[in-house]
Amino acid sequence: MEKPGHHILSYNSLLGVLVALLSLTALSVWITNFNFGTLSVGVALLVAAIKGATVLTYFMHLKFESRILKLMVGGVFLLFALVIIITFIDYLLR
Repeated sequence: MEKPGHHILSYNSLLGVLVALLSLTALSVWITNFNFGTLSVGVALLVAAIKGATVLTYFMHLKFESRILKLMVGGVFLLFALVIIITFIDYLLR
């Protein structure tokens, strides 16, 4: 942690996060109406990753952490994305 203590977010920023998460949820429901073929799961995972990053940033206070911790979390996200991509490549080439 960079600074000890609690981080208090304003109501406006929390309202913005709420609107963003609700918009992304509506987008993920709206996307199901379209057939992207083999990219359908990838598009849904991309929207879910954006929602997850938003939750991590604001509700888990990653926004206020040190740069090294942010880089470590980003590395974990990239590693997870790589594992998912390799899994889907294997699935597509069967």
